Amino acid sequence: MDPAEALKERLGLPIRDMDLLGQAIVHSSWLHEHPDAARGHNERLEFLGDAVVSLAVSEALYLRHGADDEGLLSARRAAIVSTPGLAALAERLDLGTYLLLGEGEAQRGGRVRPSLLASAFEALVGAIYLDLGWDTVCAWMLEQADAEVTADLTVSSLKSPKSRLQEHTQRATGDRPMYRLVDAVGPDHEKVFTIAVEVDGRLLGEGKGSSRRTAETRAAAAALEVLRAERVAARAARHGSGGASIGGAAGGQTGADQALAEADAPGDLW
Repeated sequence: MDPAEALKERLGLPIRDMDLLGQAIVHSSWLHEHPDAARGHNERLEFLGDAVVSLAVSEALYLRHGADDEGLLSARRAAIVSTPGLAALAERLDLGTYLLLGEGEAQRGGRVRPSLLASAFEALVGAIYLDLGWDTVCAWMLEQADAEVTADLTVSSLKSPKSRLQEHTQRATGDRPMYRLVDAVGPDHEKVFTIAVEVDGRLLGEGKGSSRRTAETRAAAAALEVLRAERVAARAARHGSGGASIGGAAGGQTGADQALAEADAPGDLW
């Protein structure tokens, strides 16, 4: 079956403009290899869909979370419309299987790459909007993201590992995490980056990814796990010694270590 026809069945929407739906799943790499097979790739639709997704999610969050201030609403929206958030919505539709990709892009794992899936989801939303209008695309979009829109998550759980790590370290020591490129291997089109993160002069985590940003995020997540484990150990030792200062017992600890040994602070991002 033609990918656009198969996607129409999956969507369950009364799609009228099949050419537009077909364009939404055309990646630029495929059009480069088949220049006369489609009226264009999906990047213009992605541009439009980005705005539609943002407005639909903003409106839904505003109505659903009446007690949230602007900052928390923004954090909720950012979590949904981020690349990982939109990629998750695309995966629920199995959108990657319908995409028309160039041979090289497909071989490099384009069908499961979060950035590509997120862009394709935005293009799909743009196509549905142009074909069926605001009410239909908004209702459909929010059906896909219902779990995320209705979730009553704390602000800390909505923030990225990099943001949480930076907020913690600035609160604990006043320092910012330092990210350092350890390695970058592979050809330009499929490099794997290794990034290390140091906090208060300590190497706390490493991460790998197909981009520096992904690797940094994974390094920050690893650092948070180390800090979390240290805090649990410090709390256990403090309680076991009848409340004695961990810093005084161990000696020579950094500011971050001492912060971990202190009582939990309000607004902690763990």
